[in-house]
Amino acid sequence: MGPQSRAPRRTTNEGLGGEQVEGRQAVRELLLAGRRPVREIWMAADLDPAPVLEDIRELAAEARVLVKEVGRSKLDAAARTDAPQGVLAFARPIPEVTLDELLRGGPGGVAPFLLLSDGITDPGNLGALLRSAECAGVTGVVLPRHRAVHITPTVTKAAAGSVEHLPMAIVGGMAKTVDELRRAGVLVVGLDERGSSPLWALEPGQGPVALVLGAEGPGLGRLVRERCDVVVSIPMKGRLSSLNVATAGTLACFEVARARNH
Repeated sequence: MGPQSRAPRRTTNEGLGGEQVEGRQAVRELLLAGRRPVREIWMAADLDPAPVLEDIRELAAEARVLVKEVGRSKLDAAARTDAPQGVLAFARPIPEVTLDELLRGGPGGVAPFLLLSDGITDPGNLGALLRSAECAGVTGVVLPRHRAVHITPTVTKAAAGSVEHLPMAIVGGMAKTVDELRRAGVLVVGLDERGSSPLWALEPGQGPVALVLGAEGPGLGRLVRERCDVVVSIPMKGRLSSLNVATAGTLACFEVARARNH
């Protein structure tokens, strides 16, 4: 194949990322959301027919996005995940929003329900967490600029399209951000296995709330932990002492959502 079949050049920046989207559901949601321009889509030439592939072709045609059929070996060589499912998309980076914009809440005047990552580094964990957060009604996500994963192809695939619907901000320091949120009237809840209160006892009310999750292993950083209004834990009944951050975060997101709507 000629030069026109090369993967579009990847840009490097300190932003959210998300330029390369892999996996059928993630690409479908990218097109459905229409939040950012898509340069082109690659599909492996040997794919069996499937409804989701027809959706992608139809949505791409409506958006005037070129769909190229390429050899499986070329697509797999360009992929940055283990199982791109025969579909890649190349798009503009995910647009960042500001913390002030996140504090405006969700559609229809819903009070902000924010998810903060205090150093999550595993892209599979972050992607799974974002998927759960979007389903639980989280209105915005805050990621630290340094020492944490942003939106890589692995994140977008694990997130199954949720990155297209969640406004996200990048901040320089999470401890300072927690202070800003508290001054703005947000209840900041830290989730940590050393928390003094069980998650089930949390009563966030109807106002704005932020849930902070720590890094895999170390948990919440000391400065962030000290600034939270409350630090909760998930009571463990088995022999293992902890859950991974994606599972723990999923439980916490839905429990906060339940308690807010109680």
